[in-house]
Amino acid sequence: MLAEENAHSSEQSRRGTPRASAARHILVVDDDPAMRDMIVDYLESQNFRASAVADGDGMSRALRSGAVDLIILDMKLAHEDGLDLIRRLGSPPETPIIVITGHRRGEADRIVGLELGADDYITKPFSLRELLARIRAVLRRWQAERPASGKVRQTCYRFAGWELDMRTRRLTSPAGELLPLTAGEFNLLAAFLRSPQQILSREQLLAASHVHDDEVFDRSIDVQILRLRRKLEANPSVPKLIVTERGAGYMFATSVDVL
Repeated sequence: MLAEENAHSSEQSRRGTPRASAARHILVVDDDPAMRDMIVDYLESQNFRASAVADGDGMSRALRSGAVDLIILDMKLAHEDGLDLIRRLGSPPETPIIVITGHRRGEADRIVGLELGADDYITKPFSLRELLARIRAVLRRWQAERPASGKVRQTCYRFAGWELDMRTRRLTSPAGELLPLTAGEFNLLAAFLRSPQQILSREQLLAASHVHDDEVFDRSIDVQILRLRRKLEANPSVPKLIVTERGAGYMFATSVDVL
């Protein structure tokens, strides 16, 4: 599979990629030299600037030495835990993160990584082309949240006494309590708030929430909806905010103010 992907990457390199991705700097944090070299070589063939380090100290030095547009972080390093490195980057991180998890890594670790601020995860073994697609999707989302000045938009959404700050990714309840959101829950809620009182199909919401399970299927969005309802609704079994439109999808059934 890798030989086929390397041939594909050479062809793509000859054809060229969009200028928007040419200057993007991707930092790979992985203690496996073969994995680091493989990812770096592939990304460079796609006209990204790529560099790699083996540990958290190397990551810190790389971040101090220049701009990094995205971090690819292995959750299980030889002498460090990737979750600790995500915490080191702050909450929320100022740089998007895609975490690499082992095939047997527990779901709890992936969820904690997302709650700490990781934007996406990919499970070993993975396709380099899938990794590339994830990188581009995360970069597009971050670019959409930043105007030409490079500063993050200060947009906040208010609804039914709740407030979602898009810059800090913090959800505040009517009582003033902060509720943690996974990356998928945040993206899903943001999709609803951008299109209030409109029916959104499962396909639209699945794409917006960027759910990546071993098997992605339509019902996985229902699980995300249930989790959001448990956080937002006074009675999740009789929802008033996120309502089901049978056969069509879901609708955020209240007005939303943009600040």
